[in-house]
Amino acid sequence: MDLDFVRAQFPAFAEPALRGRGFFENAGGSYTCRHSAWRLNRFYRERKVQPYGQYPASELAGAEMDEARERLARLLGVQTDEVSFGPSTTQNTYVLAQAFGSWLTEKQAIIVTDADHEANSGVWRRLADRGIEVREWKMRPETGMLETDDLEELIDERVKLLCFPHASNVVGAPHDVSAICEIARENEIFTCVDGVSFAPHGLPNIKKMGADIYLFSAYKTYGPHQGIMVINRNLGMALPGQGHGFNNHVLYKRFTPAGPDHAQVAACAGIVDYFDTVYEHHFKAGRDATGRAESVAALIHETEQTALRPLMAYLEGRADLRVLGPIDAQKRLPTVSVVVDGQSGADVARRLSDKRIMAGGGTFYADRALEALGVDLAQGVLRLSFVHYTSPSEVDLLIQALDQML
Repeated sequence: MDLDFVRAQFPAFAEPALRGRGFFENAGGSYTCRHSAWRLNRFYRERKVQPYGQYPASELAGAEMDEARERLARLLGVQTDEVSFGPSTTQNTYVLAQAFGSWLTEKQAIIVTDADHEANSGVWRRLADRGIEVREWKMRPETGMLETDDLEELIDERVKLLCFPHASNVVGAPHDVSAICEIARENEIFTCVDGVSFAPHGLPNIKKMGADIYLFSAYKTYGPHQGIMVINRNLGMALPGQGHGFNNHVLYKRFTPAGPDHAQVAACAGIVDYFDTVYEHHFKAGRDATGRAESVAALIHETEQTALRPLMAYLEGRADLRVLGPIDAQKRLPTVSVVVDGQSGADVARRLSDKRIMAGGGTFYADRALEALGVDLAQGVLRLSFVHYTSPSEVDLLIQALDQML
């Protein structure tokens, strides 16, 4: 990866207030690519009117919103109307849970996990108030991973929905979504995958994975603050609509109760602009959108692995630290949660800030996962998360800062 070229696509790296600092809280939100920032600015300057009207500015506004949906759909390998936008993934999941709560019966069951961010766990668990049985697929405490053997023990004819994360936002290791979805399909179970912690490391081909619902956040994938939800058309049209009744015939409007943020929806096209820009700089032309996404994802993975290896080697050598999840860089994403002996994650993050490192400390809405792994919630963890634009020199800066502080 041409890192200088890639970093030039992100205005934040040119900002004096951020220059010379290592950004290691990307799991909380990535920097915004120039393409999304430019589109957002243009929309507010030229097209901030009610879209889909009969005058030029309105027509352009609606066309740009449609462009974002169409191009993201091609990138993700799904149909255009299977992509919905909402104010956040948490909100999108809440709306989905209301739909399933009305659709499922008291004789039916759902499966959730203790590996999830609370957004993909709490709202589903509350369906127990409606008489729906909620079963928990537990992580293996020694690894922090979900194992399919444990899942199969929970499945019977009553189970209709399985909600699980592509990767935990504190363990940082991906699960085999395709294999899990295949087990669910064989048992006629729908799947809802929280992809928020995986998508920043390469947008997946959702159709190929076989997930019925896949959710991720645009603001963690280099775009504006929107939640993006992909829902299989057959399932989406079968569930009770949660939007205006007169929009029920339009799939992408069925789970948007309020009007979307027009400017931010339009700016999501900038995410695709960015991926196209990276592809065109590194590869020969000729691949379709999905193929381009797969090529860029492979490049991202290789780049992140190269940067991650020295950090994991350093952490493995410290007896005063506990790393959650795999220590082998090949088995994880560059989202690394660390328990520091005798210190809270928030305090460590605060001290790292003095050494020009921007990191996060706390529980990160993953209280259930941390409790399952034996972490004191009052202490929390230090989370070090980066993406492909992070330079090896910034990782070196992080290691030096940790070493000096500890």
